[in-house]
Amino acid sequence: MSTNNDVPDVTIRPWRLEDFDAVKAILDDTFAGTWLPQLTPDAAKAYRESGAPVGYIDEKGPDFFVAEIDGEVVGMVHWEHDFVHALHVPARHQRKGIARALMAFAEDGMRADGVQLARLETDTFNMQSQGFYLALGYREAGRYPDLEWHSGFTTILYVKTLSPLTATTSARKHA
Repeated sequence: MSTNNDVPDVTIRPWRLEDFDAVKAILDDTFAGTWLPQLTPDAAKAYRESGAPVGYIDEKGPDFFVAEIDGEVVGMVHWEHDFVHALHVPARHQRKGIARALMAFAEDGMRADGVQLARLETDTFNMQSQGFYLALGYREAGRYPDLEWHSGFTTILYVKTLSPLTATTSARKHA
């Protein structure tokens, strides 16, 4: 919990089925604010018609962890083994320490599973996420074409060496 008056108390817990709509709204918000302005009209249309967020939540929701403030879901993280697949915080809740708390939680979960090197991706146009990950100690490990959007994006692979789990580290991946 927070000791800084500017940062609200954030609770991180496993996703529940009743979080479906809140997580869908978060994914829609980050799509609209981050991806949509970068996509070609055809790529945006294809994404909207794909049902991708609903399918992703249906398939992977039980692996998500959500951040809550005063009972409101304000962010989510999803990782498997050593790879962070998703970190989303809606625009109105950004810069409150929520993403940082979710990433610390994910890294603790990876450490608890014996992972020594965390990996994640972002795209070159997403300067906000690049700065965030660099501030958390991630370093660029590669660049390659982003084939998901068919828009000519370049993906950046970031990695971070995770220090071993200590007695004071709270790891609750399987909470």
